[in-house]
Amino acid sequence: MRYNTHMAEFISASENSTAQWAEHYAKTLRAGDTVLLIGEMGAGKTSIAKGIARGLGIAEEVTSPTYAYINSYEGRLFHFDCYRIESERQAEELGFADYFDAGGICLVEWSENIAGLLPDGCKKITVVKLGEGERKIEY
Repeated sequence: MRYNTHMAEFISASENSTAQWAEHYAKTLRAGDTVLLIGEMGAGKTSIAKGIARGLGIAEEVTSPTYAYINSYEGRLFHFDCYRIESERQAEELGFADYFDAGGICLVEWSENIAGLLPDGCKKITVVKLGEGERKIEY
């Protein structure tokens, strides 16, 4: 599997700042892109997803898909949470691979659980907690 390897860094002082950064980042995305959201629980992955959705002009409320596995927003943005996925086979049976070819933008949390299903050329956003509300975002 290949990943885009160009990395930049942004230091966010708050959840709002993180979402604003993500809103601007969304302008770099194109239909068919897959973005891996990497970070521990509570790092701000869902805040990034909310900002990306706003940046794409999606008005729907973005929520964590922890119990649904995948949330679809206007058929243009697909937000995956693979934390509870136990195998690539389970993900295949749930139809995950179909979303990568659906022409939308895919945001994938806990992507290591479905590594073999991911398309080539995934972008990565890594979020690291630095302190109360402060985050380092590598992209």
